Amino acid sequence: MNPKSYYTAEEAAAVLGISIASLYAYVSRGLIRSEASGGDQRKRRYSAEDVLKLKERKEKPEKQIENALHFGTPILESALTLITDGVCYYRGHNVLELAQTHSIESVAALLWTGSFEGTNPFDVPPEPLPETFQQIQPHLSTLTPFEAFQVLLPLAGAADFTAYDTRPEAVIRTGVRILRWMALTAARIESPGTTLARTIQAGWASNNPHAEKLFNMALVLCADHELNASSFTARCVASTGSTPYAVVSAGLAALQGHKHGGHTERVEALFREVGEPQFAHAVLAGRLKRGETIPGFGHRLYPDGDPRAQVLLAALEEIKPDALALTYAIIEAAEKLTGQQPTIDTALVTLAQTMKLPPAAPITLFALGRTVGWIGHAIEQYQTDRMIRPRARYVGT
Repeated sequence: MNPKSYYTAEEAAAVLGISIASLYAYVSRGLIRSEASGGDQRKRRYSAEDVLKLKERKEKPEKQIENALHFGTPILESALTLITDGVCYYRGHNVLELAQTHSIESVAALLWTGSFEGTNPFDVPPEPLPETFQQIQPHLSTLTPFEAFQVLLPLAGAADFTAYDTRPEAVIRTGVRILRWMALTAARIESPGTTLARTIQAGWASNNPHAEKLFNMALVLCADHELNASSFTARCVASTGSTPYAVVSAGLAALQGHKHGGHTERVEALFREVGEPQFAHAVLAGRLKRGETIPGFGHRLYPDGDPRAQVLLAALEEIKPDALALTYAIIEAAEKLTGQQPTIDTALVTLAQTMKLPPAAPITLFALGRTVGWIGHAIEQYQTDRMIRPRARYVGT
């Protein structure tokens, strides 16, 4: 075999003129293939063909920038999240381990401050709901919690003048207020629990002793995912100097799209269409025959399967093994027909169905968890003091 069919990490980085961390970022986006070297999963080699192709692209900056906006090369620096070799890390900590060992509050501290050490940002007394919340909440009974977020947050932001202080410590205080109010809105209760997960449990599953752990796990797994559409949107808004309320509202607007967090609704529709485990293969085969996709399966950043889905489904199986028959029938059929594995969307829908949660629970949990990440991105962006303003290539008349 041609010895230059593959490069070591150091060789590939040298050819591209980048750091090892940037090389890993390219690999996580599927731009460079890698495989275990000599059977050692910890030591990998990198496709020389892919490296040289990427080098050629890097020498054409206009095309590189265009591709970067469509799931391509990195365009912004961030110290929050790394996705590489099928694993997601928050500031160097494996997300799967964090989901099983840490609260969402401590993960927020990690993303916002860079460390678990020091004062927990949530170690402050809860503040009363804004008066606007109290006045309008009785009129929101027909809305889902996610829709209520979109109505209430701009109202709360208009009355919170402290939110215009964009120093990190001030943004953290605002972030705590936003998250607590969102949790209360989702749970539709007036008094918060000691944690965000416990607040949700009080409103959604007060008699289920396992609910808090599962809700916390879901929130941690959803907290951030690098520069996805909603986080990029949030950073753009933060770059203009808008408040954290505006940042989160913008993130919600992007998240609701059916190609992002709103994808959970398509997964819910698939589960309803299948109905019973024995119909899974026929329903999924029918969708493929009609040229339709199978929502909730296949993630471009995780060719071997979304690990966030795997850990949440494993936790559910441990607690309610008999309640996942429909999910596993759909997973089995999807794997046989497409070879694809479930994403976090499928796991969130399974959580909602297993625990009989209220409508729109999957995207609500997604939004509440991801708000932690949006606040983290806002803190980073405020510190750069630069506005994100790419140029368009005019192709009109």
